[in-house]
Amino acid sequence: MKLSLILFLGLLFTKLAAQDSIFPHSHYSHGGLIRLDTSKQKIYLTFTGGDFNDGAQKVLKTLRRKKLKAQFFFTGDYYRNPENARHIKKLKQQGHYLGPHSDKHLLYASWEDRDSLLISKDTFQEDLLANYQSMEEFGIKKVQARYFMPPYEWYNQQISDWTQELDLVLINFSPGTRSNADYTTPDMGKRYLSSQIIFDSILKYEKESSNGLNGFILLLHIGTHPDRTDKMYDRLPELIDVLRSKGYSFSVLSEL
Repeated sequence: MKLSLILFLGLLFTKLAAQDSIFPHSHYSHGGLIRLDTSKQKIYLTFTGGDFNDGAQKVLKTLRRKKLKAQFFFTGDYYRNPENARHIKKLKQQGHYLGPHSDKHLLYASWEDRDSLLISKDTFQEDLLANYQSMEEFGIKKVQARYFMPPYEWYNQQISDWTQELDLVLINFSPGTRSNADYTTPDMGKRYLSSQIIFDSILKYEKESSNGLNGFILLLHIGTHPDRTDKMYDRLPELIDVLRSKGYSFSVLSEL
């Protein structure tokens, strides 16, 4: 029994050490990469997209004017939607990172019990590979887009292991701010957060965290439900300016 435990701990240590050698000063959760090099003032501005695309043109315009690159994780349905083809092509031309977010935006695990899987390994692989097939229509091959953000940003160690078996890297947003709540709508009651609250949460975390926003994967949505009229992407130019004034630069995963 003791020997089995020692072997398990040895394998776990080896795995964690290998991860840290690839991504120094990084943080992991449930096998997923949730923050990059905390010793450098780099932020990884990230957007996901599935059902809504209303912010695409504004986001593109802002990134072009501010001369920075970001990461975009889209579902297969998003890639296949003809309405999105034009801005996806522009994102690729401008050097932004384009990756997968599940073909059908599946829920992998129970909200109540994270370790309780709702899908099989075959379903996971088939869905993710279908997402990559939709990306190939834009000339994006799997080898060029090895970073994958899970749907709902919800996963467990098993999902991370299955991702690794496909020679991919599962990443998720960095916890600490409320940026990922920019999708919420007024009918959600207390769960709804205004763009001002979200904006303030980012600056508050930056001020109070020992590493600020170093290596932070800052997640926003490229589009939200029409019921949310207070769009966080409208505050993006201001947010970028404030963070730059504090010494941060913006980076993309493809530069790693």
